[in-house]
Amino acid sequence: MIDKSDQKKRRPARAAVAVDGSPPLLPARLRLGLRQLEVFVATAREGSTRAAADRVARSQSAASTALAELEAVVGVQLFDRVGRRVLLNENGRALLPRAQSLLDDAAELEGLFSGAHEAPLRVAASFTIGEYLLPERVSRWMLTHPASPVQLRIGNTREVVEAVAAFDADVGFIEGPQTHPDLVVHPWLSDELVIVAAPDHPLAGRVATQRQLAQATWVLREQGSGTRQVADAWLVQYLPQVKVGIELGSTEAIKHVVAAGGWLGCLSRHAVAQSLADGQLVALDTRLPLPTRRLSMVLRRDKRPGRTTADFIRHCGGQAGTGRR
Repeated sequence: MIDKSDQKKRRPARAAVAVDGSPPLLPARLRLGLRQLEVFVATAREGSTRAAADRVARSQSAASTALAELEAVVGVQLFDRVGRRVLLNENGRALLPRAQSLLDDAAELEGLFSGAHEAPLRVAASFTIGEYLLPERVSRWMLTHPASPVQLRIGNTREVVEAVAAFDADVGFIEGPQTHPDLVVHPWLSDELVIVAAPDHPLAGRVATQRQLAQATWVLREQGSGTRQVADAWLVQYLPQVKVGIELGSTEAIKHVVAAGGWLGCLSRHAVAQSLADGQLVALDTRLPLPTRRLSMVLRRDKRPGRTTADFIRHCGGQAGTGRR
């Protein structure tokens, strides 16, 4: 015998009915696919469907079809066609950060339960940070997050800004005051610049005057470097002239040139700490106030950091909020 109460319990739930008695409204079927977005992002980066097809391992015809389907779904053109190249228009520029965020989230979902290695975390850093501050942090990260490898790209501040703006890096660490309309800058650490020389330099072991500093020959970082921007602003403010003899794109190279004698350098205290401790370089005494600067992290303004990126930012001592500000 079946109890009526059991019938009530087993009776299937009915779909909700609208107040006016019309059939229930079902969610519209999504026509936008991740493959379409993948081709769109690749095309935006590469500038052609042929190169995009190579990037996502599809045929060119399949990539062109996916792009046409996406434009049909959203109802607008996303690119301007110029010969064989395609250039993002204003519609495409509006979609790009949202599309990239969706692809990043999808990649995280795919690896959520697989136990496989996650996609590499792409980090860009300017030279001082990438060579002297991040290596130890990346090493500690890998010890606690062995499934989350880091690809560290080192360049000057301008190159780091461009990499994050172009979606080629998930987060950037910079030294200079450069900004970009698509990025938001978060303060990170503080730094100080020092004037360094070889131990046998004529100005070593004495208080160097402004006149002596102006007559000296300097080896400085290249234009576009955050260290160079701060050094230029500081030296020009206090010295009647700055005689730049050599410009180099490497902090290590500058340290070697200065240690050889005859030159002055202006570098981050983080970058010269070991050389000062070893006696390879000395910090000059001057009556000038030492310049301080803020080291910063940069993120896309319109793209939410993924889980791995947010965890890495917190690991490095930063705030892992959204990029929007």
